[in-house]
Amino acid sequence: MSSEGKIIPIAIDHGFSAIKTPHFSFTTGIAPVDEPITQEKILEIEGKHYRVGGKRMDVLEDKTSTDAFRLLSYAATAMELDRLGVKKARVILAVGLPIGRLAKEKGGFKRYLMDPPHVKFRFSGKAYIVTIENVIVYPQCYGAIATRLPDMKSEEVVVDIGSWTVDTLRIIDRRPDESQCGSDPNGLIPCMRHIDEECVKRFNTKIGENIIKDVMITGTADIDPAYIRVIENELKKYTKSIFHIIREQGINVNVTPITFVGGGASLMKRYAGIDKKNVRYIEDICANAKGYEMLLKAFLKSKGIEFAG
Repeated sequence: MSSEGKIIPIAIDHGFSAIKTPHFSFTTGIAPVDEPITQEKILEIEGKHYRVGGKRMDVLEDKTSTDAFRLLSYAATAMELDRLGVKKARVILAVGLPIGRLAKEKGGFKRYLMDPPHVKFRFSGKAYIVTIENVIVYPQCYGAIATRLPDMKSEEVVVDIGSWTVDTLRIIDRRPDESQCGSDPNGLIPCMRHIDEECVKRFNTKIGENIIKDVMITGTADIDPAYIRVIENELKKYTKSIFHIIREQGINVNVTPITFVGGGASLMKRYAGIDKKNVRYIEDICANAKGYEMLLKAFLKSKGIEFAG
């Protein structure tokens, strides 16, 4: 089926550690370069070149305070369009924000991503012409479980452990209850910073996020076992702190069905030491983006808007 003239839904999860789409993930890093050695992962726009990926950018209090997330969105859009074999497109972006900041920030984030609405750029050596028709903003943790809402019980809690925040959302009768949600600034980046500080105290050596991530994901790394023991001990403390956050919100962790999503879902599964029937894990880091895409497509169908992809 031809996509010419039809809207193409593009879902993007703007994490501080990684940018995710339904089919791709890359580090949230972008840096200007004068003379690119290769065109791979190079974004060229308005005569400037940027290397996408690489070292993670610093956390921003406001994602709209620089051009970084807008430029990263173009790169993510290009990846999805290239997958479809499309170089000129009308798109609607489906994105997310922490649920505790959604109401306050969604208008500004939408305007930010649509400024300007018409863009021309090159990515990895290929030229794109994109018109951003609209931006729909969803709560992050809701996106991650959108595909399994029909199978949920009368009351469940979703816990999205992201790069910067831990978001909680109650699902009542398969619908999100916005009145019972929260965001805690105790995500994975603060956790990794604390572990690095602990290694400096113990060994007078910083080890960095990449090594900590290796231990988070695989349980090991190519370093002295003494470091791994410290990392694992701190990760176990961190997972216990997550349950403290949940309990403070009046949630009975022994009874209420809880689903962990986001980058921290695998961490909770590996280090929390929880083996209960009421606890589930969605370890797909692209789950939020896949949920945003599903929700947007359902919205477009309800409005009778044809779309491709």
